[in-house]
Amino acid sequence: MRNVIVFAEHKGGQTRKVTFELATEARALADTLGGRAHAVVLGRGASGLAERLKAYPLDAIHATEDSDVDTFMIDPVIDYLEAVAHDAGPSLILVPNTMYGRDVAGRIAARLDAGLAADVTQFSIDGGTVGCVAPKLGGVAITTCNFKNTDYGVVTVRPNAFSAQAGGAGAEIVSIEKPPGKAYTMKIEEDVEEASGEMGLEEAPVIVSGGRGLGGPEPFETLLKPLADALGGAVGATRAASDAGWVPYSLQIGQTGKTVSPQLYIACGISGAIQHKVGMRTAGTIVAINKDAAAPIVEFSDLMVVGDVFQVVPELTRLVKESASA
Repeated sequence: MRNVIVFAEHKGGQTRKVTFELATEARALADTLGGRAHAVVLGRGASGLAERLKAYPLDAIHATEDSDVDTFMIDPVIDYLEAVAHDAGPSLILVPNTMYGRDVAGRIAARLDAGLAADVTQFSIDGGTVGCVAPKLGGVAITTCNFKNTDYGVVTVRPNAFSAQAGGAGAEIVSIEKPPGKAYTMKIEEDVEEASGEMGLEEAPVIVSGGRGLGGPEPFETLLKPLADALGGAVGATRAASDAGWVPYSLQIGQTGKTVSPQLYIACGISGAIQHKVGMRTAGTIVAINKDAAAPIVEFSDLMVVGDVFQVVPELTRLVKESASA
């Protein structure tokens, strides 16, 4: 592998910070491997995002506004990405470690008969061999997987693992041609499309999360959201809350949900089961608010507030707002 290709996940031109993090890291990897750094931007809004990516140190940005990308299921995305990969030659393909990104990564790895490494936070290169460092078992173990005897390697990269630094010299924007002989029939349902627009929980600097202790769906909107908005963050939930239908599964954090690493994680009415811990234990500061002073979450929280969330959270929200306006 000599070249590096970044898949830019976006919605109508709006993207995650991880896209620019990958564009920056692609340059460093390509320089070490002796190749070129590429990005692939597909679908409505691709042209605008491609222009923004020119500020980053890429050599080429492959873009198309083909409506098939937004209208049909994931096949058009894989077709375009495969075409760019074959044109570039042996490459390392970087994909955001998001729900959508993991789907893309698995499929393009199968198409290219490539190796696949997931949730990577660091790279090492030794004599042209790419090593991928990733935490496993909720951070208990750190593994390094090397790509060997393969022309292509696919990697899902954890958001916030690398820094984004502008400084490009104006990458060439290349229009991608539709792969010949392709026709699609499986369209995206409207509710699926709306759910896929939930972008930001994995990279939110602050997350206010709720669990079974909230007792129902209403507190997520009336109690947690005002605090999250005041702190410039997002609302999350446990699997129990999602399974109960209180919030959509796109907000679920944990072993079967999303893995997050915010600077501040506020857990409201969450006992701290291991399944949830796996998804948020790498947060910078963990604050728990719970009536039960012996809840398991005490063991891995930086601060434990023993009290009623319905009294503590509104008061905390008020104080944050007063501090912001002072």
